[in-house]
Amino acid sequence: MKKQFIVIGLGRFGSSLTKTLIQNGHEVLAVDKNEQLVQDMAPIATHAITADCTDESVLRELGVSNFSHAIVAIGDDLQASILTTLLLKEMKLPKVTAKAKNEMHGSVLSKIGADYVIYPERDMGVRLGNQLSSQNLIDYIQLSPDYNLAELMAPPAMNGKSLMDLNIRAKYGCTIMAIKTGQRINISPKAEDEIKTGDVLLIIGSNEDIRHLEDDYV
Repeated sequence: MKKQFIVIGLGRFGSSLTKTLIQNGHEVLAVDKNEQLVQDMAPIATHAITADCTDESVLRELGVSNFSHAIVAIGDDLQASILTTLLLKEMKLPKVTAKAKNEMHGSVLSKIGADYVIYPERDMGVRLGNQLSSQNLIDYIQLSPDYNLAELMAPPAMNGKSLMDLNIRAKYGCTIMAIKTGQRINISPKAEDEIKTGDVLLIIGSNEDIRHLEDDYV
């Protein structure tokens, strides 16, 4: 289903987000104060406009109330990020996602009504740190403070063993959600399904539980 987004702030994060949304078939109004950034995004976004979104009248002229979701991707100007988020919420946008530079910034964004607060730099650091710390971890996504989703390369010690043999859930508190073998993906695998060396396991669990699982099989 096609959606309409407004992305405010066209730095690396905002630009990447805009491109991805467009590639996924959505419409995006891309906005930034920097004319060069807007020009760079003009061939890609549905519409690209140079504007200062800390001005309520400018937001009204842009017709932001017609959008279902706004993403405030403003980088280093914390005041502009906070003011823009506040104005968007006062204008009753259904969803406002705001990028935070640090925990304090994020706390303020939450208090003024941001529906979602994201920490791209922090989360990417956590993601990369986990990948670099492991020889089998392919990817890692934090779903919540308690649960993580990890892609783990099945080590030789798991070769030929079924999920029943491994008993991952009982031993580690993790759940194998899918097994990818080459281009084939086994969603919700059965207890008797076997794992081969090199299979990619999609696992959900706490960071500590996933680490214990990996440590035992390295």
